[in-house]
Amino acid sequence: MPDTAFSVISPQKLASAVVFASPHSGTDYSDSFLAQSILGRREIRSSEDAFVDRLFQAAPEFGSPLLMAVKPRAYLDLNRSPDELDPAVIEGVQRRGQNPRVASGLGVIPRVVANGRAIYRGKLPAAEAEQRIRCCWHPYHQALKGLLEQAHQHFGQAILVDCHSMPHEAIDTMVPCKGGKPEVVLGDRFGAAADSSVVDRIEAAFAAAGLNVARNTPFAGAYIAQTYGRPSRRQHAVQIEIDRALYMDEAKIRPNGNFEPLQQLLRQVIAEIAAIGREELPLAAE
Repeated sequence: MPDTAFSVISPQKLASAVVFASPHSGTDYSDSFLAQSILGRREIRSSEDAFVDRLFQAAPEFGSPLLMAVKPRAYLDLNRSPDELDPAVIEGVQRRGQNPRVASGLGVIPRVVANGRAIYRGKLPAAEAEQRIRCCWHPYHQALKGLLEQAHQHFGQAILVDCHSMPHEAIDTMVPCKGGKPEVVLGDRFGAAADSSVVDRIEAAFAAAGLNVARNTPFAGAYIAQTYGRPSRRQHAVQIEIDRALYMDEAKIRPNGNFEPLQQLLRQVIAEIAAIGREELPLAAE
């Protein structure tokens, strides 16, 4: 298993059933990958959940592991199925049905970054796509499964908090919720990925920090929430999307003056979420 596929920060003592993960914050843009692309370093980072791993880096202090991608989303999207292959960017792939993510260029090997900007000059060899999936996708998901199994074994349940960020423009046109437009969107696939008791507590943690929270609109959760959310088996998955404008300059892809204050604010949110994993939660209805 290559050590470049993911990184895990483990707590000194496992004290919570909550597993925090950041699948889109990887920044290992190798020279060989950049040489394949027609984009510059800043452009190719536009779909990255920049600095999200740093926002949640306090998780191990509260007894929860933090799993982080190393390779960037533009190289390989860990929040997609490994069979979501795009025939427009991978040689020899046959078109199978209509997958809206693949059709828009956002398969497991993305064809585009934000605003539909093409990553490559042409197609990639199928062997390279297979190598990326074998060396990065599978190790990350094996690690994630292992952490969830560990939580379940120790605590009788597992709660995955899948950490992401969203472009400010994604919520610019939304109808304001109570207190204004959402700054955090929780995705539980409309109840299919997590028991409402878990999502209610996570929402309350963000709301207590003064953040406006919405559920499932415009992001309900993708492959990870769909795959790992099994509330009837006491395994819950909740996707968290945080407005990038709260903590970074989106055009320059660097933290803004509010980064450290938000990071400190999230410490208490993380502490409250981790506490959920120390308590007994009612078994979801079969």
